[in-house]
Amino acid sequence: VQLQASGGGLVQAGGSLRLSCVVSGLDISSIRMGWFRQAPGKKREYVASIHYSGRLKSYEDSVQGRFTISRDNAKNTVYLQMNSLKPEETAVYHCATYYTSGSFSRASSYNYWGQGTQVTVSS
Repeated sequence: VQLQASGGGLVQAGGSLRLSCVVSGLDISSIRMGWFRQAPGKKREYVASIHYSGRLKSYEDSVQGRFTISRDNAKNTVYLQMNSLKPEETAVYHCATYYTSGSFSRASSYNYWGQGTQVTVSS
Protein backbone atom coordinates (compact mmCIF):
# COMPACT_ATOMS: atom_id res chain seq x y z
CA VAL A 1 0.00 0.00 0.00
CA GLN A 2 1.34 3.40 -0.95
CA LEU A 3 0.03 6.85 -0.25
CA GLN A 4 1.52 9.58 -2.38
CA ALA A 5 0.86 13.11 -1.23
CA SER A 6 1.56 16.08 -3.46
CA GLY A 7 0.63 19.71 -3.92
CA GLY A 8 2.74 21.27 -1.21
CA GLY A 9 5.01 24.21 -1.75
CA LEU A 10 5.89 27.69 -0.66
CA VAL A 11 3.05 30.15 -0.28
CA GLN A 12 2.63 33.53 1.35
CA ALA A 13 0.48 33.98 4.41
CA GLY A 14 -3.14 34.20 3.36
CA GLY A 15 -2.53 32.08 0.30
CA SER A 16 -3.97 28.74 -0.73
CA LEU A 17 -2.79 25.28 -1.64
CA ARG A 18 -4.55 22.11 -2.64
CA LEU A 19 -3.01 18.85 -1.51
CA SER A 20 -3.72 15.50 -3.12
CA CYS A 21 -3.16 12.01 -1.81
CA VAL A 22 -3.29 9.14 -4.28
CA VAL A 23 -3.53 5.69 -2.76
CA SER A 24 -2.36 2.57 -4.54
CA GLY A 25 -2.58 -1.05 -3.45
CA LEU A 26 -5.74 -0.47 -1.43
CA ASP A 27 -9.29 0.41 -2.37
CA ILE A 28 -10.19 3.34 -0.13
CA SER A 29 -13.86 3.49 -1.10
CA SER A 30 -14.82 1.92 2.25
CA ILE A 31 -12.12 3.58 4.34
CA ARG A 32 -12.12 6.82 6.26
CA MET A 33 -9.12 8.97 5.34
CA GLY A 34 -7.29 11.60 7.31
CA TRP A 35 -4.76 14.38 6.97
CA PHE A 36 -2.21 15.16 9.64
CA ARG A 37 0.67 17.60 9.79
CA GLN A 38 3.98 17.65 11.59
CA ALA A 39 6.19 20.65 12.11
CA PRO A 40 9.87 20.26 13.05
CA GLY A 41 10.22 19.32 16.71
CA LYS A 42 6.49 18.95 17.20
CA LYS A 43 4.08 16.05 17.46
CA ARG A 44 2.01 14.95 14.52
CA GLU A 45 -1.21 16.95 14.60
CA TYR A 46 -4.64 16.03 13.32
CA VAL A 47 -5.97 18.27 10.58
CA ALA A 48 -9.07 16.66 9.09
CA SER A 49 -10.71 13.40 8.14
CA ILE A 50 -13.48 12.26 5.85
CA HIS A 51 -15.89 9.35 5.96
CA TYR A 52 -15.67 6.90 3.07
CA SER A 53 -19.00 8.22 1.75
CA GLY A 54 -17.57 11.72 1.61
CA ARG A 55 -20.57 13.10 3.46
CA LEU A 56 -19.14 13.28 6.99
CA LYS A 57 -16.11 15.43 7.62
CA SER A 58 -14.19 16.40 10.70
CA TYR A 59 -11.75 19.25 11.21
CA GLU A 60 -9.34 20.37 13.84
CA ASP A 61 -10.73 23.56 15.37
CA SER A 62 -8.04 25.89 14.05
CA VAL A 63 -8.61 24.94 10.41
CA GLN A 64 -12.41 24.84 10.50
CA GLY A 65 -13.79 27.19 7.87
CA ARG A 66 -10.48 27.53 6.05
CA PHE A 67 -9.64 23.96 5.04
CA THR A 68 -11.84 21.56 3.11
CA ILE A 69 -11.28 17.83 2.85
CA SER A 70 -12.79 15.91 -0.03
CA ARG A 71 -12.35 12.66 -1.88
CA ASP A 72 -12.83 10.98 -5.22
CA ASN A 73 -13.20 7.27 -4.63
CA ALA A 74 -13.13 6.54 -8.35
CA LYS A 75 -9.62 7.99 -8.40
CA ASN A 76 -8.65 6.55 -5.01
CA THR A 77 -7.66 10.06 -4.04
CA VAL A 78 -8.21 12.40 -1.13
CA TYR A 79 -7.77 16.16 -1.24
CA LEU A 80 -7.16 18.96 1.21
CA GLN A 81 -7.95 22.48 0.08
CA MET A 82 -6.22 24.95 2.35
CA ASN A 83 -7.12 28.62 2.29
CA SER A 84 -5.96 31.60 4.34
CA LEU A 85 -2.81 29.77 5.33
CA LYS A 86 -0.81 30.96 8.32
CA PRO A 87 2.96 30.78 8.92
CA GLU A 88 2.42 28.52 11.93
CA GLU A 89 0.89 25.96 9.60
CA THR A 90 4.23 25.28 8.01
CA ALA A 91 4.68 21.53 8.28
CA VAL A 92 4.87 18.27 6.41
CA TYR A 93 1.33 17.19 5.62
CA HIS A 94 0.58 13.47 5.62
CA CYS A 95 -2.42 11.50 4.52
CA ALA A 96 -3.36 8.25 6.21
CA THR A 97 -5.90 5.44 6.26
CA TYR A 98 -8.15 5.01 9.30
CA TYR A 99 -8.46 1.40 10.45
CA THR A 100 -9.96 1.20 13.96
CA SER A 101 -13.06 2.29 15.82
CA GLY A 102 -11.00 4.66 17.92
CA SER A 103 -10.81 8.40 17.76
CA PHE A 104 -10.16 9.55 14.22
CA SER A 105 -8.19 12.51 15.52
CA ARG A 106 -5.48 10.24 16.90
CA ALA A 107 -2.56 9.19 14.76
CA SER A 108 -2.67 5.74 16.37
CA SER A 109 -6.04 5.12 14.68
CA TYR A 110 -4.39 5.17 11.27
CA ASN A 111 -2.27 2.40 9.85
CA TYR A 112 -0.98 3.38 6.41
CA TRP A 113 0.82 6.68 5.98
CA GLY A 114 2.32 8.55 3.09
CA GLN A 115 5.70 10.30 3.11
CA GLY A 116 4.01 13.65 3.17
CA THR A 117 4.33 16.87 1.29
CA GLN A 118 6.03 20.00 2.61
CA VAL A 119 3.94 23.12 3.06
CA THR A 120 5.81 26.31 3.86
CA VAL A 121 3.91 29.49 4.62
CA SER A 122 5.96 32.66 4.63
CA SER A 123 4.99 35.75 6.61
